[in-house]
Amino acid sequence: MYGTARRFRFIVTTIFALTLAGSSGCVGVDDGDEPPLIGEEELGLFAASSSFLQEAMAVQEFHTPDLMSDPDIVGTATGLTDDGEPAVLIFTANAAAAGRLPPTLDGVPVVPQVTGRLVVRKGGGSGVSHRAKQTPPIQLGTSGGWRHDFFSNAYCCGGTLGSLVNKGGTQHILSNWHVLYGDIVAGNNTPTPRVAAAGDPVIQPGLLDVNCNANTAQNVANLVTNGGSLPGNNIDAGIASVIPGMVRTDGSILEVGTISATPIGASINQAVKKSGRTTGLSRAKVTGINGTVTISYETECGSGVTAFSQNYTGQIITSNKNCGFLDGGDSGSLMVQDITTDPRPVGLLFAGSTFCFNSSIAIANPIQEVLNFYGATMVGN
Repeated sequence: MYGTARRFRFIVTTIFALTLAGSSGCVGVDDGDEPPLIGEEELGLFAASSSFLQEAMAVQEFHTPDLMSDPDIVGTATGLTDDGEPAVLIFTANAAAAGRLPPTLDGVPVVPQVTGRLVVRKGGGSGVSHRAKQTPPIQLGTSGGWRHDFFSNAYCCGGTLGSLVNKGGTQHILSNWHVLYGDIVAGNNTPTPRVAAAGDPVIQPGLLDVNCNANTAQNVANLVTNGGSLPGNNIDAGIASVIPGMVRTDGSILEVGTISATPIGASINQAVKKSGRTTGLSRAKVTGINGTVTISYETECGSGVTAFSQNYTGQIITSNKNCGFLDGGDSGSLMVQDITTDPRPVGLLFAGSTFCFNSSIAIANPIQEVLNFYGATMVGN
């Protein structure tokens, strides 16, 4: 993923993203042909600036501190009653708390909503498991990694086997360098100290999803010579040659399906999605392009020791509120357009903020740069 994608230690230390300001224009029409204007309020849409909501918003803001001092009240908002009138919405942990609320606050209707405790909700979506062992040929967007990827304290690692590419007539799984090739110091691995090397198996699911026992996973690909991009290049990518019969040849991705073989560049405000080991199918928005970042790396899974830092330029920055788009184990996911049919590839996700906040970000290599590095093409329609 990003830091914790596989190693749980990637740290974004420097970020500089250039954004573009757009302009809009108007096309003139004859007044006689111009249809009547319909405003958002006429359509039942009300922005925070709407005068219709100002009184309710002021009342909500005034009373919220007292309301939230009740441990069973978990939130407030401004909304509408069933009759379409401005109201203060109050979210409660249980029905008893809702029953204690007054019908109005300063003359504004109160609408209780029993929501239970509000918690983060990470998962695969639609009941699809991105961590389970699949029956071959597998789909991608799934848990996986280097077969020998564990530390002496049984700290198991893994990431996402993100997508399928074609290089020299052979299909390869595309993920990150730090997911497939990142162990470059023998350290204290058990049972035998070793580093990632060409010919080593790539498994599905990854070790962190099979209790560190590679024998309960399945080999789906093999590392290849010059298959990892780092250290020293401007992408964090890794490829592994597919074992025949183990991966769907159409490159299908869990909850995404088949994709387009034609990449597209990133744009500010572009809607994107990805399918990954930890957060499953999730969505975000591109918030920055031409990003410059410094990422800290380990050279031994789970060691907690920063071994080197890598600078990247020209990166894609996306929103990642509370790590809902990209979290530990999602490294290697392919970021695509957020459309239903044959979405075009946009970027290879590999890093993000160390901690999960509303302002957290995720970072992706432009996918065309990844393909150019390997002389490869996406497998898709």
